[in-house]
Order: sequence, then structure tokens, then C-alpha cells
Amino acid sequence: MKIFKLFQYAYLVFALLFFYDAFSNWGETRAYSSLLLGALAVFMFFFRKRFNKKFDNKDQSK
Repeated sequence: MKIFKLFQYAYLVFALLFFYDAFSNWGETRAYSSLLLGALAVFMFFFRKRFNKKFDNKDQSK
């Protein structure tokens, strides 16, 4: 299950890259799509974190 935790933190790395792209291209139309993708990556990080915690609790209860 270590691989799932690696992917979980990869979402944060992508979020940082998207936010950097958005702020470096501020004022262009592309900046808004980068902000949206960055926010989606942060949401996916917390979603995967919660899902992995539920999955680990389910394995420990057996």
C-alpha cells in the first residue's frame, strides 16, 4: 500500500506546478485553467488521503 501513498503526494506536487504556472502566466486565459487544475489536484489529495485511511482501517479490523 506504499504505492498509494506515493500517488497521494504526487497530487500535491502537481498542484504546486499548476499554481506556479498560473501565477507565472497571470493575466492570460491559460492562468484560469491552471488554477482550476491546481484546485482539483488539492481536492484529489485530500480525497485520496481520506480514502486510504478508510482502506487501512478496513484492513486492520480483520
